[in-house]
Amino acid sequence: MSRTTSTTRTNPTSPDSADERLRRWRLVLGGGDADGTGRALTGTDAAVDGALTALYGRHPDDRDRDRDGAGRSRTAGLGASAPSVARWLGDIRTYFPVPVVQVMQRDAIDRFGLATLLLEPEMLEAVEPDVHLVGTLLSLREAMPETTGETARAVVRKVVDDLERRLAARTRATLTGALDRAARTARPRHRDIDWDRTIRANLKNYLPEHRTVVPERLVGHGRAARGVRKEVVLCVDQSGSMAASVVHAALFAAVLASLRTVATRLVVFDTAVVDLTDRLDDPVDVLFGTRLGGGTDINRALAHCQAGITRPADTVVVLISDLYEGGIRDEMLKRVAAMKESGVQFVALLALSDEGTPAHDRDHAAALAALGVPAFACTPDLFPEIMAAALEKRPLPIPA
Repeated sequence: MSRTTSTTRTNPTSPDSADERLRRWRLVLGGGDADGTGRALTGTDAAVDGALTALYGRHPDDRDRDRDGAGRSRTAGLGASAPSVARWLGDIRTYFPVPVVQVMQRDAIDRFGLATLLLEPEMLEAVEPDVHLVGTLLSLREAMPETTGETARAVVRKVVDDLERRLAARTRATLTGALDRAARTARPRHRDIDWDRTIRANLKNYLPEHRTVVPERLVGHGRAARGVRKEVVLCVDQSGSMAASVVHAALFAAVLASLRTVATRLVVFDTAVVDLTDRLDDPVDVLFGTRLGGGTDINRALAHCQAGITRPADTVVVLISDLYEGGIRDEMLKRVAAMKESGVQFVALLALSDEGTPAHDRDHAAALAALGVPAFACTPDLFPEIMAAALEKRPLPIPA
């Protein structure tokens, strides 16, 4: 298995030197008779190699074990105890940058089945929080002992706060601008005229002799400008494969709910449907209200969303799902078609994460595209632009 290596160097050797190249190959290949480098490791390099070997060496169930030059076992060696894993987590945080640590943590959880150890507070305090870890914790929520609950909540809070710092301000600015543009009208009532924009739009009509602007075109807002102008429904698949999307959707739902002129609903589903709209003041509460795992019934979820739509022409429905439908396929498609015909802006996202396009039901994606609803993966950074386009009823900026 390919190993991730640290950029830490114990010697200021030129990276172009033969010795440095051998050092790097030795860290990649992991030692043993077959690696061919003949390179011994000392100091920090030896410690880095040990951390990598513990995770990426042979699986403990393998009976055929390689040996390094000193005859030591090259098998994986994290063990099953919380103290040994906690020490290993501390080591990798010392030797590797944060993105690499997060990848190695995910690999350890998958490769060694360490998820249950995350139910211990000392383990949670040792890990590097990220979106994937939040997904793992949420999937273990029902098995989580009371002593771990507050620590787990603190881990989730840290990830949510980091995402909010990165995404919330730009999302609010982008969507506020889109809502403002969508609400403008060229025939406003006198009390609804936006005089600043009207003057700027008519500067070409300035009359120097009268020192005034003749407003040939008025810019303002319609009657609904001071109240709710748009309704947004986020309908999110909470099956296990959608964990990262659920985390990001919870944050964006909370941001949308903070906008005075948007009425936001958040619905999560597997084979059942849960409306989490009343928790949108805190995305952490939203996440602890989800239940990752289980099957999928998109049709039932869309039926719930459709029933609550009162102003279809001012409503955007965002379905976030890999489209593996366990419900009634034809009814799901008819429901999407009916919403579009009523004036709803319908957006289908295969994922809301930084991980690219996931495995998904291509037949259902093609059927949605035939209805004028292309299904595509969306990164958190792109989501504000997607929502802005939907709110303004213009073509979506679908990534290539």
